[in-house]
Amino acid sequence: MSTASRRVVITGAGLISPLGNSKQTLRESLRAGRSGVGPIRCLPSTALPFRCAAEAWDFQGKIDDFGDLSAEQKRTIRKGLKVMCREIQMGVASAQLALQDAGLRAGNYDVDRTGAVYGSDYIMTEPQEFTEGVRRCLDDAGHFDFRRWASEGLTQVTPLWLLKYLPNMPASHIAIYNDMRGPNNSITLREASSNLAVAEAFCTIQRGHADIMLAGATGTRLHPMRTVHTALQEQIASGEGEPERLCRPFDRDRQGMVLGEGAATIVMEDWETARARGAEIMGEVVGYGSSASMTRQGVANSRQSLQNVIVQSLSKAGLKPSDVGHIHAHGLATRKDDIEEAAAIVAVFGENGRRVPVTAAKSYFGNLGAAGGMVELVASLLALCDGSLFPIRNYETPDPDCPVAAAQGTDTPAGNCFLNLNVTPHGQASAVLIRAA
Repeated sequence: MSTASRRVVITGAGLISPLGNSKQTLRESLRAGRSGVGPIRCLPSTALPFRCAAEAWDFQGKIDDFGDLSAEQKRTIRKGLKVMCREIQMGVASAQLALQDAGLRAGNYDVDRTGAVYGSDYIMTEPQEFTEGVRRCLDDAGHFDFRRWASEGLTQVTPLWLLKYLPNMPASHIAIYNDMRGPNNSITLREASSNLAVAEAFCTIQRGHADIMLAGATGTRLHPMRTVHTALQEQIASGEGEPERLCRPFDRDRQGMVLGEGAATIVMEDWETARARGAEIMGEVVGYGSSASMTRQGVANSRQSLQNVIVQSLSKAGLKPSDVGHIHAHGLATRKDDIEEAAAIVAVFGENGRRVPVTAAKSYFGNLGAAGGMVELVASLLALCDGSLFPIRNYETPDPDCPVAAAQGTDTPAGNCFLNLNVTPHGQASAVLIRAA
């Protein structure tokens, strides 16, 4: 099969987010400037240095959250829920919603040429999985006796507990529930995972190994252990003001990120396959980039890695910086990260870097971990379809150290293509370049 000219298009999207669980609610929230940040419900906030987060408020982990399923799929997924933690449930739900959005149902695609690639964080076990086992191993003084664990403690842990947290399970469940026998892969590179899942799916289709691929990611920063890790290692907005005003990417008065959770999936197809079935095309993937950079002392060099992925994406697409209609920035809203990202943009785009519109959906829902890039990608896809861009929320006072053209108002043109950027605290950056249909 000749693959040199294979074009890869996006034909559907599904999401679970703090701004709702459909493309329409996401679009409406962004256009209305509605925030998904509110007081924490899922964790005991009295023990944390902040009180607000962006939970996927409408996701209950019930079968109805998975959309319009066949009777058989309902039975199978409902049975499988007990071996899925919340992150995996959100990932599978977003994939089912994406398939429905693309008009794909079992029986109307080639199962041997349809697959999935999914990104995630390292998925951490909930402490309560071991609560009863630990309790059984306490001595009279209340101290844990490890010698009793094998015989008395481990027997209280459900035999399938590990399946609930393995990062390859989202892609596995999705393939099983939809009889997808094509390529299947999992990526665990924190915030860089979303764009890298898209890149892997793109390459898989372009080289002729599949005709249809689901690319998705699920993630959270809201977890008893992960939240503590993040609070100890990164800058989090801990202000006591209005929750919706906490996340302020590129603004002079930004104080740090807001933590959140979510998942999103897109359906990617060979253009000929999509055209043959009459699919509605949302956009076309034309470029991607991946780079990791750090100093000899192990300190992340995010500016360099972001600069690298921008250059790679443009090169693969055969486009110039002036061809980019808007940039969806990582926009973490920390002091250091926003400065480095702005510097990378200006380094590649030159003076045009001070003019090309930049948006950041994290201003609406914070850092969703591995899922953030995918929800942000869907947001920019919707902006391409609408023709206009949503503004950065809470951007009020420009920061001289972040000389980017922050989108303000809802009348900023989205352009004909956009660049989606993400980077981890360790300097692993990723990007995808998507052109309008």
